[in-house]
Amino acid sequence: MVVLTLLASLVLLLSCVDAFPSRAKGPASILPRPSIPHFENPLEGLPVVSRNGTQLPDYTHVYYFNQLIDHNNPSLGTFKQRYYHTYEFYELGIGNLSDDGVRRILGGPIILSTPGEVDASGYTTYLTNATLNGRIAQTLNGSTVVLEHRFFGSSNPYGDLSVASFRVHTVQQAVADLVYFARNAQLPMPGGDALAPGKAPWILVGGSYAGALTSYTMASNPGVFTAGYASSAVVQAIVNFWGYFEPIRQNMPANCSADVEAVITHVDSVIASNDTTAISALKSTFGLPLGHNDDFAAALLQNLFPWQSLQPDSGPNQAFYQFCDALEVQNGVSAPASGWGLDYALQAWGTYWKSAFYYQICGDDDVETCLGTYDITNPFWTYTYTGNAARSWQWLICTQLGFQQDGAPTGQPSIASRMVTPEWGLRQCTYRFPGAFGSNAAIASPNSTGINAVYEGWNTTVENIVFASGTRDPWKESTVAADGCTNAGSDSQPHLLSDGFHCSDLLIREGAASASVKSVQDTAVEYMAEWISQWKQTA
Repeated sequence: MVVLTLLASLVLLLSCVDAFPSRAKGPASILPRPSIPHFENPLEGLPVVSRNGTQLPDYTHVYYFNQLIDHNNPSLGTFKQRYYHTYEFYELGIGNLSDDGVRRILGGPIILSTPGEVDASGYTTYLTNATLNGRIAQTLNGSTVVLEHRFFGSSNPYGDLSVASFRVHTVQQAVADLVYFARNAQLPMPGGDALAPGKAPWILVGGSYAGALTSYTMASNPGVFTAGYASSAVVQAIVNFWGYFEPIRQNMPANCSADVEAVITHVDSVIASNDTTAISALKSTFGLPLGHNDDFAAALLQNLFPWQSLQPDSGPNQAFYQFCDALEVQNGVSAPASGWGLDYALQAWGTYWKSAFYYQICGDDDVETCLGTYDITNPFWTYTYTGNAARSWQWLICTQLGFQQDGAPTGQPSIASRMVTPEWGLRQCTYRFPGAFGSNAAIASPNSTGINAVYEGWNTTVENIVFASGTRDPWKESTVAADGCTNAGSDSQPHLLSDGFHCSDLLIREGAASASVKSVQDTAVEYMAEWISQWKQTA
């Protein structure tokens, strides 16, 4: 098998949200979110015992915080923001000398994180030492908190996800939520009403979009958090984000990359020819008779997105490698590094779609319902029920972040079709959020420039924050490890790089599968310990 020389361990999938879009719930062409890896939750009812022998509530026990609906207008009141918490590893200790010369009894740090653009109930493992959050807590005698992001899961300021409700769904409001929580939460633990910043050190941890929030929060609110850890942090908002596919192209099996690039070059050539007969025949090869050529080209991206779910301990049965094997293994023989060539790869890719892949992502839906994006009457676009995470994430994409995953510029090798442009995705924003961009707007115009200006993007000057990136992360080009980033970091802002994938360093078990991921984890804990040791009480 083509992948055996790369990954020989048994398969154990860590599925990022939307690595495969949900089946039969609208167009499967929704682009993947940069979520932190999902990790199996601790069993509900599992006893949690602190070091002093006290039995604590389950990790899955839900708490609620009265969060401001609008930080710019507190008179609007509050909503119930869900969070999870444990003080399993918390211990009191002797603090540094305060300004009045007294050494006070203090506890370890509070490690706050949000899983970002997902329902937080599936991420309570981030309270435990199976993740870096918990390892930091265990090392520094701290307490962990997972706070649900507004407009995801059950943390909704309003009863729907309408354009009117989304007025308070912004990056700025999410940043303010983290700060307001740290300053005002009364945590359900001994002394939990006296742990605000200044009285206790706080560490902010996040991965992916939540990693960007870590950087953004510390940049705009200095002094609240003593230290931060940002894994695969997508700090640079980019509208034309063709760089998403570059780490995939550069790190996938060479034969698979060569053949995918050859097929995509052929697809673009056929579509550009405007030969309707040839275009129809091409679509038939894949069993995808879509009415719009860009929808057809975008459908082929579905075979690349499972890369986002890979981790160092993933095995050869992961969906991305199943796809590559379908192209590169012929009669039990793997293709050379140059691949089999266009003729074989085109037919093999088409057969893979028709024999298995279409049903896997579309089920019994017809092709237009599953993969088409031009039917504005499809009620999918305007489902405003709470808990619709894809809609909440798309609002941030359409209004502020951009992140349209598309084909590379002409002259640059590309495994994604150039028929997929930012306009293809931004047009869909006007379907989802009618009227939000002007009554006659054909496409949305995300204010990525504004986000980068306010929070510094690649050029962040935040201190006491660790940025961790992976060379195989498809989101790498929006992190400080991007090829276009000139911010080299410093001892007060170390940039750590592993051979990991997306947020690999947040999962302790991935350190066991990769020495470079483990090195990042170990180094990060050392930085956290150093910075926390320098903290002094100010309140």
